[in-house]
Amino acid sequence: MPRGDKSSYTDKQKRKAAHIADSYEARGVAHEEAEARAWATVNKDSGGGNKSGSGRGHPESHASARRGAQRGAAARSRASRSEAAKKGWETRRRHAN
Repeated sequence: MPRGDKSSYTDKQKRKAAHIADSYEARGVAHEEAEARAWATVNKDSGGGNKSGSGRGHPESHASARRGAQRGAAARSRASRSEAAKKGWETRRRHAN
């Protein structure tokens, strides 16, 4: 199979790559770079192409999804989120006057 051939990927993996690429493009990444990053993410999560068949599947690690969750607001402590909310409230109150 030549490089770049996506025939060995499942429909789910193709949808996942398209969604990831769209997300990168929405953040300003060039189309070619977004496609490359998206397929790299799919390969990292699922270990490459997984066409159906007995004994051919591999479990997905979801490593990239876990990494994203560790960087989001949920990864911050409750006190940190509360402090940020209070600061935002004070700023909005100040700017309203």
